[in-house]
Amino acid sequence: MRQQPTPINKEYQLDENHFIVSKTDINGTIAYVNQYFIEISGYTEAELIGQPHNMIRHPDMPKVVFKMLWDHLKAEDEFWGYVKNMTKDGGYYWVLAHVTPSRHYETQKIIGYHSDRRAPEREKVEKIIPLYQELLEIERTHSLQAAEAHLNQKLKEKEMSYEEFVFSL
Repeated sequence: MRQQPTPINKEYQLDENHFIVSKTDINGTIAYVNQYFIEISGYTEAELIGQPHNMIRHPDMPKVVFKMLWDHLKAEDEFWGYVKNMTKDGGYYWVLAHVTPSRHYETQKIIGYHSDRRAPEREKVEKIIPLYQELLEIERTHSLQAAEAHLNQKLKEKEMSYEEFVFSL
């Protein structure tokens, strides 16, 4: 079983002229990564292919954000969100992630997911961090469901979806 790296306080900045691209099967197992993904993550292509995409999940990320991502994908919708990922050495990088279902060209059945990630604006990351810390604390002290209810209440008060919130930052 693969050992998760220990997080360290080392941030990697993405090049705003490059995109991180990956494709997974319907279960989130990595089937394709572009060269920039390999470079930023610190993993080799062989270490990434066949692994669950959550192998790069940073422990500072609230689980509720990934629940929302999967809820959107299962509803055949796209997802936009800010994500903190972890590198092989335990460092981290922030992305603005866009995840969409991939369909079979003839049957239109969903066969996997395509994700492109880009460098986020720093000011927007600084705005999302306090919310993510709040959600993490609710998950730790209560439950994932409590964090989801809290996030949904915040969105309801703002009268917007999560994606609208992401783009409003």
